[in-house]
Amino acid sequence: MQRKKTVCLFFLLVLYGSMKVHAQVLTLKEAVQTALTNYGSIKSRANYINASKESATQAKRDYLPNLNVSAQQDYGTINGQFGPSYGLNGLGVASSGPTLSSQNSNAAFGGLYLANINWDFFAFGRSREKIKTAQAVVTRDESDLQQEQFQQEVRVAAAYLNLLAAQRLTISWQRNLARADTFRFVVVTRVLNGLIPGVDSSLANAEVSSAKIAYTKAKDFEQTQANQLAVLMGVPPQDFVLDSVFITKIPSSLLDPVHDSLQSHPLLKYYENRIRLSDAQASYYHTLNFPAFSLFGVAQTRGSGFRSSYATDQTAYTKDYWEGVKPGRSNYLVGIGVTWNITTPLRVSHQVKAQKYISQGLKDEYDLVQQQLNAQISLAGTRIRNALDNYREAPIQVNAASDAYLQRTVLYKNGLTNIVDVTQVSYTLNRAETDRDIAYTNVWQALLLKAAASGNFSLFINEF
Repeated sequence: MQRKKTVCLFFLLVLYGSMKVHAQVLTLKEAVQTALTNYGSIKSRANYINASKESATQAKRDYLPNLNVSAQQDYGTINGQFGPSYGLNGLGVASSGPTLSSQNSNAAFGGLYLANINWDFFAFGRSREKIKTAQAVVTRDESDLQQEQFQQEVRVAAAYLNLLAAQRLTISWQRNLARADTFRFVVVTRVLNGLIPGVDSSLANAEVSSAKIAYTKAKDFEQTQANQLAVLMGVPPQDFVLDSVFITKIPSSLLDPVHDSLQSHPLLKYYENRIRLSDAQASYYHTLNFPAFSLFGVAQTRGSGFRSSYATDQTAYTKDYWEGVKPGRSNYLVGIGVTWNITTPLRVSHQVKAQKYISQGLKDEYDLVQQQLNAQISLAGTRIRNALDNYREAPIQVNAASDAYLQRTVLYKNGLTNIVDVTQVSYTLNRAETDRDIAYTNVWQALLLKAAASGNFSLFINEF
C-alpha cells in the first residue's frame, strides 16, 4: 500500500510538472507590458494629462477678446418718472420714455440688437504667465505618469521574482514531502519485518504530516504572491507559469557601475516639475498686482413702436409687431480703459509669499528623495555582494546536504543509525534547497534594487 502511494505521488508530481511545461509561459517583459496597459493608476494619470492639456489650451484661448452678441424683442409700456434708481441684481427695467403727468397703458413692440467686444490686451504678462502655469501642469502630470510607469515596472518585476521564488520553494517542499513519504515506506517495511521498533513508524508518519503541512503553507504563500502579481497586472487571479530559466544564471550587468545621474531619475523629475509648477504659479500671482488695459467696442441698433412725437402726442405709437421690432436707430462706441484694484497688492503679496514657501517645501522633499535614492544605491551594492556570496555557497551546501542525507538513509537501512539522525539530516537538506532557491532569486532582486535606485529599469529588463 505504501509503495502504491509513493508511485501515485511521483506520478502526480510528474504530471504537474508536465502541465507546467506545456502551459503558456508568462515572461517578465509580458507581465510588465500587461501591467502598463491595464493598471488603473496608470490609465488615470493618462486621463489627468489629457485634462491638463485641455486646460492649457483653454489658458491660451483666454487671451482672446470677449465677443458678445444679443438680441431681444419686447412688448410693454414706456412710462417715465424723474427720480433715482439702481438696477440691483438686474431687477431694474430699462424702459425709456417721456415723463408724463399720469400713468397710461399705451404699449408697443420694441427691439434691441447689439454686439460687444472687450479685450484685455495688456496686463503686464498676466496671460503669458497663466499659459506657462497651465503648461507646467501638463509637464508635471506627464512626469507623474512616467514615474508611476517606472514604479509599476519595478513593482511588477519584484512581484514576478517573489512569485518565482515562491514556486521554487513549493517545488522544494514537494521534494521534501516525496522524500519523507519514501522514507516512511522504508521504515514501515522494516517495522513489519521486525527489524526496528514500531515507534519509528510513528515518527516517520509524523514527518510526513509535517512535510504535508509545510507543503500546504508553501502553496498558500505561492497563491498570495500570484494574486499580488495579478492585481499589479490588472488581470483576474490565476495560476501563472513563469519563466524560470534565467534564475539560475548571473546577470551580466550586475556589477556594472551606475553611470546615469540621479537627476534623470523619473521620481526626481516628477518632484522637480512640481517645483517648477509652484514657481510658475508664484510668477502668475505676482502679475495680479498690476492693472489691466482693455479695448472695448459696442455696436447697437434699436427699434420701437413709439414715434418721435409721442412726448406731445400719446397716440403716436403702433401695435404693429414688425414696425416695432425693425431697426430704426443705431449707435456705436469704441474706447480704451484701464482697471486696477489698488488694494490687490496688499492681498496678492501674501499669496505670492505663501506660494514661495510651498516651492521651498517641495525643494526640501526633492532633497529628501535624492538622499533616499543615494542610500538605496549604496544598499543595492551591499546586497549585490551578499547575494553573490550566497549564490556561490548555495550549491556547495546543497551537495553536502544531499550526500549527508544519502549516507544517513543508507546507514539507517543497514541498521547503523537511528531515525533521529535521518530526520535531522532531512531538515538540513530541505533548508539547503530552500536557501539555494532564495539565493538565486536574491541575485536578481539585488539587480532590481539597483535599477530602481538608479532610475534605469532597462538595466534590469535588458537581461531578459
